[in-house]
Amino acid sequence: MSDHSKSQSLQNTVKYRLVIAYDGTRYAGWQTQKSGLTVQQTLKEALAHLFPSKPRVYGSSRTDAGVHALGLVAHFEIPRTEARLTPKRLLLAINAWLPPDIRVTEVEIAPHNFHARFHAIKKQYRYFVWNHPTMNPLLRFYAWHVPTPLDLEAMRKAAQYFIGKHDFRAFSTDSSHTTKNTIRNLTRCNIRKVSNLLIFIVEADGFLYRMCRGIVGTLVQVGQKKYTPEEIQKMIESKDRRLAGMTAPAHGLVLWQVWYKQNGTATLSEKQEEQSEE
Repeated sequence: MSDHSKSQSLQNTVKYRLVIAYDGTRYAGWQTQKSGLTVQQTLKEALAHLFPSKPRVYGSSRTDAGVHALGLVAHFEIPRTEARLTPKRLLLAINAWLPPDIRVTEVEIAPHNFHARFHAIKKQYRYFVWNHPTMNPLLRFYAWHVPTPLDLEAMRKAAQYFIGKHDFRAFSTDSSHTTKNTIRNLTRCNIRKVSNLLIFIVEADGFLYRMCRGIVGTLVQVGQKKYTPEEIQKMIESKDRRLAGMTAPAHGLVLWQVWYKQNGTATLSEKQEEQSEE
C-alpha cells in the first residue's frame, strides 16, 4: 500500500483510547482465549453492540487470571462513518453493555499511530497484603492474607536490590521461554504500611510473566526471615527461578496505571493519578 493510500485509509477511521478498571475475580485474565471468560472478550462484545464493524480491542497489559486493574489502557479503531458518539456519550454507552465488575473510566480520541501496548513506556502495579492473624473479610478478594509477623525494615531493605536494570528471569514463571529478552528496568519498589495493610508499589518499563508476583512473594519471605535482604542480589544474578522466592497469589495484584510519552503532555492514566493524589 502506498503512503497516499495509507494516509487515506487512516483518514477514514477513528481510534479511541480507553482507561479500564475491573475486578478480575471471575475472569481468566485480560486476553481472549479458547476457554474461560476474559475481560478483553467481554469488552469486545460490548463494543459489538455499538459498532457494526465489531472492533478488536488492544490492551496495554495481559493481566493473569484473578488479577485486577484500575488503570489498564486499551484502544480500538472504527470506520469514521460509525463514529457518531462523542467520547463522553461513548463512555456511558460502553458501560451500559458491560457487567458491573468492568468499567471504562475514561474515553478520548487517540492519534492514528497510538498503540496501547507497544507505546507504553512504564507501568505500575500495586500488591496488597493484609498482615494480621485474622483476615479482613472485606479484602478477601483483593489482598493476600499473611497472618505471621513480618519484618518491614528487612523487606524495605531487600526491595532496594530490585531497583535498576536487571535480568528478572529468576522471578518469572514463563515455563515456555517465549520471552527472549528478560531484562527490565525497575524504577520503583517500595512498601507502604497503613495499619495492617501493606501496599507494595512496583514500577518498571515492562514486566515478565508473573514477575511482580515473584518479587512480592520473595519480599514477604524476607519479612518472614526465610531469606536475608542480601540474598536478593544472588537471586537476580542466578537467573534461576528455583533459587528465588515464592509467587504471591493473583488476587492481591492490581495494574494501577500505565504511562505514555506523547508530545510532552500527560496521558489519560497520568491525569488519573494526578487527580487521585490531590
